[in-house]
Amino acid sequence: MPVLSPTSSPSSSSLVFTCFFIILFVTINSSNPVAITTKAKRPPRQLSVNYYAKSCPQVEQLVGSITSQQFKETPVSAPATIRLFFHDCFVEVMQIIFNYLSVLTSACMQAHGCDASILIATQPGSKILAEKDAADNRDLRTEGFDTITRAKALVESKCPGIVSCADILAIAARDFIHLAGGPYYVVKKGRWDGKISMASRVPNNLPHANSTVDQLIKLFSSKGLTIQDLVVLSGAHTIGFAHCKNFVDRLYNYKGTKQADPAIDPRLLKALKMSCPQVGGNADIVAPFDVTTPFVFDHAYYANLQSKLGLLASDEGLFLDPRTKPLVQSFGLDKAKFFLAFSAAMEKMGSIGVKRGRRHGEKRKACSIHM
Repeated sequence: MPVLSPTSSPSSSSLVFTCFFIILFVTINSSNPVAITTKAKRPPRQLSVNYYAKSCPQVEQLVGSITSQQFKETPVSAPATIRLFFHDCFVEVMQIIFNYLSVLTSACMQAHGCDASILIATQPGSKILAEKDAADNRDLRTEGFDTITRAKALVESKCPGIVSCADILAIAARDFIHLAGGPYYVVKKGRWDGKISMASRVPNNLPHANSTVDQLIKLFSSKGLTIQDLVVLSGAHTIGFAHCKNFVDRLYNYKGTKQADPAIDPRLLKALKMSCPQVGGNADIVAPFDVTTPFVFDHAYYANLQSKLGLLASDEGLFLDPRTKPLVQSFGLDKAKFFLAFSAAMEKMGSIGVKRGRRHGEKRKACSIHM
């Protein structure tokens, strides 16, 4: 089964060429638009809290039974699944929208986003790698994938062919946030699963450990997210871990200086160096993002940044930049404010590039296999 499409398997370059041709056609004719008559269509169904109220009313309880069990047995499932949701939502392909000639441009509007494309496995023998096999996703822990696989199997046994993998992932991420001590917020549902999963689209769509605040703001803005959303969603680093390779340069050769990053507390620097030597270390060693309460979803992450206890350069940079520093300080003082803002930002992020209807999406029976 192809990774790209159930009906065809065009290359990335052919898709880009097709879209370029359409853009050129529209540009040439922009001063004299072509009249196209189409039948009136109903607007796409919006995401809704009650989307499965009639078709699968017990979906949240079913997913919740899996997430609660996973949290007890393997607590790392929490940050693993939350990170999986972030990585799924942030990776988009191309989204070209015109106010007219929409019939011609519809083929170019397929974008990733919150569509569970991160869960699709690369097909044996395929030359096109799926998202999960991109270099930036190879450190995603199996516990996150296992949680969704188990939840999907249970939901399918009760409501076959009804609930998308994308909605299950969104619900599971919310569950784990709450189980770890974070806010409980309602999850709007109605996402369809994406038909495209391409590793080549990942690198430019995810934040990196050494991203500057300028780069982060630009990336988040491209997803329709604000500077506050950036700071708020970064607060998910209140739980979880990172491998040494993501911050080792801060310890020994920050920005090519052959010195440690001066924005690291000396005690943290010493501890990290003991775990992460400059060369020859264990590639499996990890360190917590939040060194004070690594297993609790709280607002300690922001206090840590103010004390030079941020693990990644991209995290600590939020306190050093005047555009984001006031937000770090504000959330560090008020957990309730952070929780409220985080809930709103998760709903906003969870709406990025959602698919609706069979024309743009599908309902996979197994989340790793594109139909």
